[in-house]
Amino acid sequence: MNSPSAVPPPAADWSQTALGDPAGWPPSLRLTTDIMLNSPQAMLLMWGPEQIMIYNQAYAELIALPGLRAPGGKVPSVQPAAWSWSSAALAEVRAGRSLAYHGCSLPVWRNQRVEPMALDLYYTPIRTEHGVHGILCTLVPALAAAVAEQNAPLRLLVVEDNADARYLVCETLRALGHEVQAVASGEEALPLLSIQQFDVLFTDVSLPGMSGVDLARHALQRAPQLALLFASGYGDELTRHLEFPALSLQKPYDIDQLQSALERIATQLRTR
Repeated sequence: MNSPSAVPPPAADWSQTALGDPAGWPPSLRLTTDIMLNSPQAMLLMWGPEQIMIYNQAYAELIALPGLRAPGGKVPSVQPAAWSWSSAALAEVRAGRSLAYHGCSLPVWRNQRVEPMALDLYYTPIRTEHGVHGILCTLVPALAAAVAEQNAPLRLLVVEDNADARYLVCETLRALGHEVQAVASGEEALPLLSIQQFDVLFTDVSLPGMSGVDLARHALQRAPQLALLFASGYGDELTRHLEFPALSLQKPYDIDQLQSALERIATQLRTR
């Protein structure tokens, strides 16, 4: 068995921060913090009405301002630029919306001075039983997304009955730069297909009520140019002999597999 290539960092001493003992944290804060501190992507969390700031090592290295030491955990004397650049953006996230902004110019510490850097910012509301209590910001250098954004984003309708899976795939698709709407069943999808134009129908095969395959048949009658992408625990076993072209991903799939399928679809759509 191969051993891990990196040693995990020592546990943070949260007793010295404004957050206090983790035993008293709500589950969403514990989960978000665990994900953030174990992520190679720069992440910054604002927690509670006090606006306590928590961040990972990747964020500290990206921003590189003197004095930044992960995991943070105190109320900042000066708001980080990821919060202060747009109060309107934060207001929408506090209202429960996930948002993405591309190419925002934020100050970072480089060459012994503060310099602007173009960053893509992805905001996610973090909820407790009392509503939105925190905002998570993921920061990505805009150059990393430049190649993907040379082409127009795809417009996807996602149909997935599992709420957690639906949320995760939609956030992933938005992070990849695409436009997404999502519903939980084929019956909910059909009216949207009648009034809106989509490039891709991305549906689970096994849905309550109308199956994903039956939904695809109905969808093609309304929009023959629609590209079809299925997700199934059986791979393409249930979809390989269909009378119409479609791509299929086997659950669980990773982001590279999803992105590869979408690139194939985008190429097909451009050549039509």
